[in-house]
Amino acid sequence: MKLAINGGKPLREKLFPAYNTIGKNEKRLVKKVMKSGNLSQYLGAWSDDFYGGPTVKKLEEKWCEVFKINHSISVNSNTSGLFAAIGAIGVKPGDEVIVTPYSMSASALAPLIYGGIPIFADIDPNNYCLDPKSIEEKITPRTKAILVVHLFGHPADMKSIMDIAKRHNLKVIEDCAQCPLGMHENRLLGTIGDIGIFSLNYHKHIHCGEGGVIVTNNPDLAERCQMIRNHAENIVGPKGIKDLTNLLGFNYRMTEINCAIAIAQLDKLPKLVEKRIENVQFIADKLEHFPAFDLLPEIEKGSINTYYFHPIKYNSKNAEGIHRNKFIEALKAEIPSAKLRETAPLISSGYVKPLYLLPVFQQKAAWAFNEKLYDRELDYSVGICPVTEQMHNDILFTHEYMRPSNSRKDMIDFVNAIDKIFSNISELK
Repeated sequence: MKLAINGGKPLREKLFPAYNTIGKNEKRLVKKVMKSGNLSQYLGAWSDDFYGGPTVKKLEEKWCEVFKINHSISVNSNTSGLFAAIGAIGVKPGDEVIVTPYSMSASALAPLIYGGIPIFADIDPNNYCLDPKSIEEKITPRTKAILVVHLFGHPADMKSIMDIAKRHNLKVIEDCAQCPLGMHENRLLGTIGDIGIFSLNYHKHIHCGEGGVIVTNNPDLAERCQMIRNHAENIVGPKGIKDLTNLLGFNYRMTEINCAIAIAQLDKLPKLVEKRIENVQFIADKLEHFPAFDLLPEIEKGSINTYYFHPIKYNSKNAEGIHRNKFIEALKAEIPSAKLRETAPLISSGYVKPLYLLPVFQQKAAWAFNEKLYDRELDYSVGICPVTEQMHNDILFTHEYMRPSNSRKDMIDFVNAIDKIFSNISELK
């Protein structure tokens, strides 16, 4: 059977189902907010409404219960949460923050907002998160914090990272955009470091269109995040705040409607995570006879991977020398994308280009890089994170066919497309 990339008939032409978790309860709660006429109750001044309206507060209370945390602060995006967290821990011009090169850009950009300098450590090839050994190598007297990303839903080695942070007196921020209800050694991700941030963006496990939640057990950090969220400059006086570092407020506020949707979505999260884990195992079982794949990342006892994506390592030596990129091109030709996501294929070679190669870092195009503020030599060249580059350029591919919206038949089509390619692999030479 001729491969679709060479003009043959695709294995499947029907679009995969959209990932849509919105249902009746979301609509009911939105109607309740609409009927009240109260779409936002924030005031950017010191008053009872500085902390938002009743639905905002209800979401934050519920988030605390689910994630077993003392403080939750809703924001309008995970990105806003990262910026607020960096501000709250007191990052100042010239401070260094160790970040991952393999994540959405905001994870590395956040320090620049306050004049901090992102220092890229390499990733662990087994979990795609920051490698503690590389972190240790990057620490200098200027290091202020470590910003960890639990990539693809896989927990980073938080025990080792927290040990490093304690020895060097560093703050730890956890970017949990892809790992709600993920765990490391029986502790929920986001609650291990000083601050955690979750995403409610439209393509995450659960969503409300756009949104995010900051969590912390530290009341001082919680207060600073709340102030940064909502025009801190107006309330530091009435509140008697003495340390004004980074307390220029922004508008990172979430609406009552968004919070209503998020409340309903939060109820669905455990089952959605469970289904992702089940589906990944189903796909891995079906693909285990292909020697070119390393299908399941190592997971420690007491840890949970929530599988935002399913990352797979590809070994070209076991695929008759066919490079991963050629294999993925052939796979994309055999199966289509999903409804509502026609322009975003559900499979990708690698993930994102190493972030230090973005123009903002290559050209040092931010005020934080001013030599009067930071006089050290910075290296953002190709080769500084070799594991990341190897994974991205040659080995790793990710897919979303394990999403709860896909049936067993949908996942079997994905498996059969791979089988078709390997049965006709000589066509790709």
